[in-house]
Amino acid sequence: MIDLRRLHMLRVVQQQGTVTAAAEALHLTPSAISHHLRELARELKVPLLEPQGRGVRLTPAGRLLVDHADALLARWEEARADLESFRAGRAGPLRIAGFTTAISGLVAPAAGRLRRSHPDLVVQVHECDTAESMDLLVAGKADVALVEPVAGGPPPDDARFEQRLLLEEPYLLLVPADHPLAGTEPVRLADAAAEDWIVADPGTCDHVQRVEALCAAAGFSPRIVHAATQWATIWSLVANGLGVSLVPRLTEGPAGQAVSLVPVSSENPPTRRIFTCVRRGSGRNPLIELGLQALEEVAVSAALPPADLRPAPSGRAG
Repeated sequence: MIDLRRLHMLRVVQQQGTVTAAAEALHLTPSAISHHLRELARELKVPLLEPQGRGVRLTPAGRLLVDHADALLARWEEARADLESFRAGRAGPLRIAGFTTAISGLVAPAAGRLRRSHPDLVVQVHECDTAESMDLLVAGKADVALVEPVAGGPPPDDARFEQRLLLEEPYLLLVPADHPLAGTEPVRLADAAAEDWIVADPGTCDHVQRVEALCAAAGFSPRIVHAATQWATIWSLVANGLGVSLVPRLTEGPAGQAVSLVPVSSENPPTRRIFTCVRRGSGRNPLIELGLQALEEVAVSAALPPADLRPAPSGRAG
């Protein structure tokens, strides 16, 4: 009999690149990981790992085994989900991970709904980037992740995950409240070509790459002058007339800032796609189903256009 835990360890070693990193992800000792993988190789009578620099890599036999492990572990998740259906009640915990704006705009409202509809359900939220969310899913430390396509991230057809489009949200032009482009009428992105631009710091997310790509599609290269590590800082810089930015609609700034969020008109309006991601086979778990349903309900309301994008009299964003 093959121990599924050992297959999971092998898969995490492949992902992390070293036995030490895999042990840290799984809360085990490196010696325990090494022992289990030696036993697995002995049982299967093939070498599974070989040295690569300071780390290790899977042998051809190891890679073949991991391909099968993805299917076996998915079936195990399905079995766990079926068994979970027999549990009385839904006590949790339900662990949801996601990047900053997904947490504030989608996960927090969904968790609030669940708290009201299922008072005994414990929801645990972890804010992190997409890559870390995927790692948490693989390590079994998260049940649902909200992710966005990122360079170098897992492809949509990754055998380990089930990914489903949750929301396609528009990007809005963020300008000072007294800017000529401020208002409710859509503007062309090219209308802001001569402006100074403000972006999120490249070390925090891929906002700058997205802004550059969207502006390039509109026919110009943005003159990036300022970079910030917090959305609130971007709001403040824009409010004080230091430039403009392009932000996803779920992004929120502090109240009292004299800014205006302006729709962008285009044949292909700039948007950001947000996906739910779970381990393959685990979507039938009733707790996870409940969480996905709450997220979808919030996403439906989030997809509605804002009632009013005009600057409020107090200077707050629309």
